[in-house]
Amino acid sequence: MERFNKIAFTLAETLIVIGIIGVVAALTLPNLNSSTGDKEKVVKLKKIYSNLEQAFGMAEVKYGPLRLDNASSWYNFSSNNNPVAERIFEFMKISKTCGYTNNAGCFDKNSGLDGSDFVAYKAITADGMSLYLDCFIACWIYVDIDGPNKGEGLYGKDIFGFSVTEDKQGGIAPLGTDSNCLKYKNFNCTHWVINHENFDYLKADANGKCINNNSIILDGTSNITCK
Repeated sequence: MERFNKIAFTLAETLIVIGIIGVVAALTLPNLNSSTGDKEKVVKLKKIYSNLEQAFGMAEVKYGPLRLDNASSWYNFSSNNNPVAERIFEFMKISKTCGYTNNAGCFDKNSGLDGSDFVAYKAITADGMSLYLDCFIACWIYVDIDGPNKGEGLYGKDIFGFSVTEDKQGGIAPLGTDSNCLKYKNFNCTHWVINHENFDYLKADANGKCINNNSIILDGTSNITCK
């Protein structure tokens, strides 16, 4: 009877291959997960920007153009009334309203945005994002795209800002410039994320030099990614 020699891997060889695969996975999966997470955050931020713009436009149709002067009904602030916030949020899907209440659970406790302030109105959207509209002489909206119970609750990572100005001056607009974003890495990065669709400013120093690739210097124009 003719015999055939069977070819197989030894246990040692198999363990070596598994070890190599594990090392490769450990090196690549974190970057893949980070990239996927960043893309999801970009989508969230652009979504809330669109929703805010739409709500602002509908509020102006109902209540007239936004004006921030004493003769305007938009400016009728009190200890329990912020017409700018209330009118914009009226046209958004809101699951919880915290108003001006201190520590009501609308924002991450580490953010500093969940305290009591008679000109700051807070709410949570139906899809779980935190909203904080601070309005007096001018108005700003801060958004935690991860909501109060998820994410890091940090400016420039999951908390971003928008300005609210009279419609002729721009209406709802992302806060910040590319240079300020690279320098401070805070709510001034809203403009960067929406326009460049990445978070690579977190991978660069204050001068824009990419930490893992010193040959690339982010400037917001010719260089917008560390890849």
